[in-house]
Amino acid sequence: MAFIIKCLDCGHNTPYHPSSIACPKCSSQWREAEYDYELIGKDLPAKLTSRPFDLWRYRELLPVRNPNVSLSLGEGGTPLIRAVNLGMMLGCPNIFIKDERQGPTSSFKDRQASVTIAALKEAGITEIVAASTGNVAISYSAYASRAGMKLWAFVTSLVPSVKMREIALYGSQVIKITGSYDQCKQVAAEFAHQRNLYLDMGARTITSIEGMKTIAYEIAEQLTAVEGASPNAPWRTPDWYVQAISGGMGPLGVYKGFREMQQMGWVDKIPAFAPIQAEGCAPMVNSWKKGLEKAQPVTSPMTHIETLATGDPGRAYEFLRDYVDKTNGVFESVSDQDAYRAMHVLAKMEGISAEPAAGVAFAGLFKLIRAGIIKSTDTVVVNCTGHTVSADPSILGENWSRDIKFPSAQETPQEGLLSALTQVAPERFPKIVLVEDTAEARRLIRRILQSQGNFTILEAENGREGLELIQRELRIWSS
Repeated sequence: MAFIIKCLDCGHNTPYHPSSIACPKCSSQWREAEYDYELIGKDLPAKLTSRPFDLWRYRELLPVRNPNVSLSLGEGGTPLIRAVNLGMMLGCPNIFIKDERQGPTSSFKDRQASVTIAALKEAGITEIVAASTGNVAISYSAYASRAGMKLWAFVTSLVPSVKMREIALYGSQVIKITGSYDQCKQVAAEFAHQRNLYLDMGARTITSIEGMKTIAYEIAEQLTAVEGASPNAPWRTPDWYVQAISGGMGPLGVYKGFREMQQMGWVDKIPAFAPIQAEGCAPMVNSWKKGLEKAQPVTSPMTHIETLATGDPGRAYEFLRDYVDKTNGVFESVSDQDAYRAMHVLAKMEGISAEPAAGVAFAGLFKLIRAGIIKSTDTVVVNCTGHTVSADPSILGENWSRDIKFPSAQETPQEGLLSALTQVAPERFPKIVLVEDTAEARRLIRRILQSQGNFTILEAENGREGLELIQRELRIWSS
């Protein structure tokens, strides 16, 4: 398999080796893999029909010369789920969820870890260092243990203890840092330098970006199966790609995937990108809205969603800003409370329990649809990046066992059907008559109400039946 590494600053090409972290000509650490796109573009589609639907079906487009199948944990091939109930509630019927919770360790970081560990194993590297807010270290720990490699995982003290225990369970060395995530990365880098160990460098790690780009390939294949191919290209792409970001690695990789497919003639467009951040740590969003070419770091992140607390995104912002502008996309931020509320909406409406970071993405989706930026006719894919951990009071709020809602004077007012129904409590309205001529709408409203309490719900298909039902109930009540 032939591929080269191209410097994004000076264009210099070099062979790939994981231990080479900078361009030998200009010392830039921002480089990416390039392949023989003309040949692969012609030959690969026919081969895909006989391959399993997993990450390695695209192996000709990954920087691993001889993929070792024994290292695989079944990464990739995650479902693309149409959000029927969310679509009905939001008036946007073509919303799809890329369910990355179904990776081997329940997050999209498995793509990053699987490709990186495979490349390191092939190069004979046996010991690695990574800084993490949880998911990265868990994924690396699982794949490192399978490959017989040692991982030094540097995590912040705010990482939930359940995640720290899972990292340790795989046999990794866990080093807890009392400080910000940016400080944690600095300590990990110094440790790796002193011991001359391989260091995962986040968005600057070539294999990480390559692993993430497989999300784009899968989305295009899956949308084509659902909607059919367009007349002038074999695969379909969405109008929007929405994902919560911290350092921005995910969208950087996904954009590269769509760009490669366009270059090979597999798709005819790249979707608009909507990276979403938590308001308490939104350096990319704030800098983009100010029209800045370089990101202004956030020195003191003020978000409880620790996995998104990268205060200084560095040059990742510059690349992502370019991609957002090229695709007519948008950066947006949402509050922690909006993210927690979106987690509940997603679970109640679609049966999907997502991590708070994914809640940020869905809260961003709601905000962009309400603002009219995402249109009702648009096809949207949202990356559900990972599964939630055990809920705690900061997420569920008070009295969660009876009525799930987050009252706050500062919160953004909700609109629409869900907002109205969340104000209905069984203590005030124990019996409800639901009058609606559409069976699907009745089922949706019934599901929302049942998720909020123990109501007695009576249904009628039209106004006449509804009035008769109400009169009958009143007679029974008064007798």
